[in-house]
Amino acid sequence: MAGKFYITTPIYYVNDKPHIGHAYTTILADVLARYHRAENDDVFFLTGLDEHGQKVQQAAEDRNVDPKIHCNEMAPRFLELWEKLHISNDDFIRTTEDRHIKVVQDILQVVYDNGDIYEDEYEGFYSVSEERFITEKEAESGEFRDIKKLREKNYFFKMSTYQQALIDHINNHPKFIQPEHRKNEVLGFLRKPLGDLCISRPKSRLNWGIDLPFDNDYVTYVWFDALINYVTATGFGVNDESYKKWWPAEYHLIGKDILTTHAVYWPTMLMSAKMPLPKSIFAHGWWLMDNSKMSKSQGNVVNPLDLIDEYGVDPVRYYLMREMVLGQDANFTTESFIKRYNSDLANDFGNLLSRISKLIEKNFDNIIPNPGEDGHAEIEIKTSAEKTVNLIHDLIKSMKVNEAIEETLQFIRSVNKYLAEQAPWKLVKEDKAAAGRVLYTAIEALRIGTLLLSPVMPNRTDFVLDTLNAKDSDLTWGGLKAGKELKQHPPLFPRINVKKDKVQTKNKEHFIDYSDFENLGLKTAEILVAEKVEDSDKLYKLKVKVGDEERQIVSGIAEHYSPEELVGKMVIIVSNLEPATIRGAESNGMLLAASRKKELSLIIVDGDKAVSGEKVH
Repeated sequence: MAGKFYITTPIYYVNDKPHIGHAYTTILADVLARYHRAENDDVFFLTGLDEHGQKVQQAAEDRNVDPKIHCNEMAPRFLELWEKLHISNDDFIRTTEDRHIKVVQDILQVVYDNGDIYEDEYEGFYSVSEERFITEKEAESGEFRDIKKLREKNYFFKMSTYQQALIDHINNHPKFIQPEHRKNEVLGFLRKPLGDLCISRPKSRLNWGIDLPFDNDYVTYVWFDALINYVTATGFGVNDESYKKWWPAEYHLIGKDILTTHAVYWPTMLMSAKMPLPKSIFAHGWWLMDNSKMSKSQGNVVNPLDLIDEYGVDPVRYYLMREMVLGQDANFTTESFIKRYNSDLANDFGNLLSRISKLIEKNFDNIIPNPGEDGHAEIEIKTSAEKTVNLIHDLIKSMKVNEAIEETLQFIRSVNKYLAEQAPWKLVKEDKAAAGRVLYTAIEALRIGTLLLSPVMPNRTDFVLDTLNAKDSDLTWGGLKAGKELKQHPPLFPRINVKKDKVQTKNKEHFIDYSDFENLGLKTAEILVAEKVEDSDKLYKLKVKVGDEERQIVSGIAEHYSPEELVGKMVIIVSNLEPATIRGAESNGMLLAASRKKELSLIIVDGDKAVSGEKVH
C-alpha cells in the first residue's frame, strides 16, 4: 500500500553561495522524493533558507541595507540553482516568513510554560562566526578567530533534563540516527553530562531574530529558530489536519557537521514541547577534493553551475548520486566525473538506445516489432527486469542510492550483452520475426531501466520515454506497445573526448597563478615583544615590526617557544590577513610555521641582511 513520505534538507544559510555540498543534499532529497512518488507514496519535500542571526545582521550592516532586504536579494541564488538542478520540492521555507515566526514563538511559549526555560547570567567565550558560546578548550584550539569574552544574562533551555530520555529513544529506535557510526557518535557524546542550551541573545547585541514571546528584550538563538522550520511547513498551529498528516518526517537529510544540533538539540526541544520526534536523521558525508574537505578558505569549492553548464544537469546529478556511499565521504575529481560519464552514460545507457533504435529503423521501418514467443534468453531478461525492480525498491528503502544506481546499470549492461549474443543484425537475414523478438525484448528492458533511472536523471529519461512513446508507462513488463513508431533522436549522452595534452594528474583547482601567490602578502617581521594572553597557556600576544609599522599578532605558539627565544627573531607573516579578535586581543596577521605531529617550528629568516617589512617572493 502507498504511504506518506516527508523528507527535508537542512535550511541553508542565506549568506552562503550555493556549492556542491548544498547541491548534493538537495539532489539526494529530490531523488528520494521522486522514487517515492514513483511508488505512489504521498510525498512532501521541503527545503529552504536560514535567514536570522548575527552574521546576516553584520553582512546587511556592511552593505548599509536592512537585513530583510539583504535576505531577499540573497535568496534567489538558491531558487535559481534548484530550478536549474530540476529540484521538485513542494515547499521552500524562509525563516523570516510570518508563518514561521509565529510557530517559533508558539513552541517557545509551550516550552517556557512547561518549566523548561529559565534565566541566568553566563560568562564565557563567544564565537561570532559560530554564533554560540564555546568552551575554553575550543577557544584555545586556534580554530576560532573571532572570539569575544562575554558576561550577560540570557535564557536557557533545560536540555539536560531530557538526556536519559534521548538516550533511551536512540537505543529503542535503531533507525533514528543513521548511519550506524553516526548513532554511535551521538551516544558517545551523550555519555558525558549534557549541559543546558542558551537559547536567547540580548537585543543590545543582536536584534535580527525572532523575539522571545515572554521577553521582547531578547531574540531567539538561531538554532532554536532554524530547526523548527521542519514543523512550520507541515501547517503546525494553522492546519491541524496537514500537521497530523505530515509530521513526523520520515527523513531529515543533513551533513555530518550539523549532527549534534539535529540529533541532540532538536529531539530534546520536541520532547519538551510534547511533540513526536522525526523518524530518522540521516547524516551524509562531505565531498572532498584530493581527500581534503572543500572549503572557501582552501579555494577548492566546486560550483555545481560550472559543471552543469559544461556537461548538463542530469550527468551531474548522476555522478553525485553514484559516487557517494551514503554516510561516507566522497572524493571529487573532474577525471572521475568524465570516466563515470563515458562508461555508464555514453557507453552503456546511451549506446543501448542508439544501437536498438538504429536496428529498428533499418530493419523494421522505425516501428517497434512484435515480441512474439519468448525464448530462454528473453525469459532471462524479463526475469532479471522483475528482480531488478524489486531490488531497487529495497535498496532505496535502505537508503543505498548508489547501489540502486549500480544495480540498474548492471541490468542495462546485461541487455547490451544480450544484444551482442543474439546479434539481431545477423538474425534478421535468416528469421526476421526472431530478430523482432530480440529487439522488442531489448527495447522493453531499456524502458524498464530508463524508468528506474528517472528519479536520478528526470530530463534525459523523459526524453528516452518520449522517444519510445512510453511516457505514461509503469514498471510492469510489456508496457511498450508493438506497432508504435520510434521518434528520431540525437545522441543521448555524446562521449566526452579528452585530449591527452589536457589530462591532468591533479584537479586544475589545485594549481594557482603566481599572482595568487603574490596576493598572500607574505612579509618579513621582527618580533619585539612576546607575552602570554591572559588565562591562556597556548597563546602569545606578539608585538612585531613590519617595516616602519608596528602591529600585534596573537599566535598559538606559547607551548613551543619561550618569550626569550622569540624576541629579536625575524619571521615571516601573512600581512594582509583580515584582522580578528582572539581571546579579547586584536590580531593583525599570522605567523608562518611548519608542524609535524605535535612539534611546531617557526619559519625564521637568518642572516645579518634580513630587514623587516620586505616582501617574500
